[in-house]
Parts: sequence; structure tokens; C-alpha cells
Amino acid sequence: ILSFFLCLHKLESQNGLFVFHSSEKSCFSSLSDQRKIFLLLERRFHAKIALALQRKLVIMNTILLFIVAYLLGSIPSGVWIGQLFFKKDIRQFGSGNTGTTNTFRVLGKKAGIVVLLMDILKGTLATSLPVIFGLHTVNPLWFGVCAILGHTFPIFAKFKGGKAVATSAGMLLGYNPLFFIYSSLIFVICLYVTSMVSLTSMIAACLITLSTIVLPFIAPAILPEQNWLLTFIAIGVTIFIFIRHRENITRIKDGTESR
Repeated sequence: ILSFFLCLHKLESQNGLFVFHSSEKSCFSSLSDQRKIFLLLERRFHAKIALALQRKLVIMNTILLFIVAYLLGSIPSGVWIGQLFFKKDIRQFGSGNTGTTNTFRVLGKKAGIVVLLMDILKGTLATSLPVIFGLHTVNPLWFGVCAILGHTFPIFAKFKGGKAVATSAGMLLGYNPLFFIYSSLIFVICLYVTSMVSLTSMIAACLITLSTIVLPFIAPAILPEQNWLLTFIAIGVTIFIFIRHRENITRIKDGTESR
């Protein structure tokens, strides 16, 4: 068997002694030839097992953090704040949405601000998970996407959630704080001009998506390098925001949208 492995690994023979790499030769110089082969094969076999286990561990940790990111996004901030402090289910009032805008209208400014911060924090914390746990093999933006999906389809609220705006902003904060500030300024300016949160969300989403392409060329201090994954996700989120605002678009056309 040892002779077979000897041929398999193409170990050379010189003056009756087997030639190993310098490090291996120094380690096994006092051992018999058969013992040398056995230990060398054992070392290589263990290294392969360790590498395979490490890869499986990375995959398991990645899947686990994806689930955690989704669960963070699934926290229905507006619903819980309404039920705990106001004894109201905001899904039964206003637009019936669980997001920040409906919280402002139904529960007031203080509750709205708290829900806004919580929704942003969900996206930020989810995006920061791979940094917190030292997982460097997956782009943090994917964890932000999981939080966005959790926010819009929350398992804790029968998969009926918000419209992804605040949590998407939180993802940007976790990924690039300067770009988050830039995006927030776009949102505030659009809101000042239109006075409609729904229309502002759609316009701002389009402008932010365009900015992911343009800024690396004209303002690298804000967005240092072109990240096509960020652009791809921004396009997807923008389309999703438009889909979630279908009823708002109809009301805007009819002139009945709330300001």
C-alpha cells in the first residue's frame, strides 16, 4: 500500500532515501522511509479535511447571517410601536401600510420618528453583520437586501410589510455613510419640492440609482469606485418601490394623494 502511495505522489528516491521538500525532510530525517510516507500523507489528508470543513463553516455562517438579516428586517416597527404604546394596529388605519409614512399619519410625529429610526437601523445592522462577524467572502449589500425583503415581507406580520424606503436607506448607511448622507439630501430636497412622500420616494430612488453610476466619476469622495452590484441592487429596489407604490401612483394621477 505504501509503495502504491509512493508512486501516486511521485516521490523520488535518491541513494535509498526518499527526497522530500526541505521542510518535510527536516521534520522526518530521523524516521524510517515508511514512517515518513505515512506522516506526509496524513499531513496532506488532514489539510484537505480542514480546508473542506472551513469552506462548509463559511457557507453555514453565511446562510445563518442571511437568515438573521431577514429576521432583523422582519421586525414590524410600526405595528409593534402602535400596539405597545397606542393600543392601535396601524394596519387598520390610514393606508393600512406598516411603514414610516402611515405611522406618522396614524400615531403622530414622535412615533413616526421612532419607527423611521428603527427601520433605518434594521438595514444598517443587517448590512454590518458580515463586518461584525468577520465574514469577508460575501458583499455586505446582499445582507441589506435580505433586510429589505424582511421589511416588505415580514414573517412577524403575516408577510405584509412596508415599502422598503427606510430600510433601503439603512442599507446605504451601513455600506457607505457619505453616500447615505448624499441620498438623504436628495430625498429631503425632493420632499420639499413635491410635499408628497410617495412621489419623493420614487423620484429619489431614480436619482440615487443614477448617482451610483455617475458619482464615481464626478464625486469620488462620496462614492470612490464603481460598484455594479450597488447599481444592480439600486435598480431592483427602485423597481420594487414603484411596484409597492402602485396605488399611490393612481392617486397622484387623480390628484387625491395625501401631502
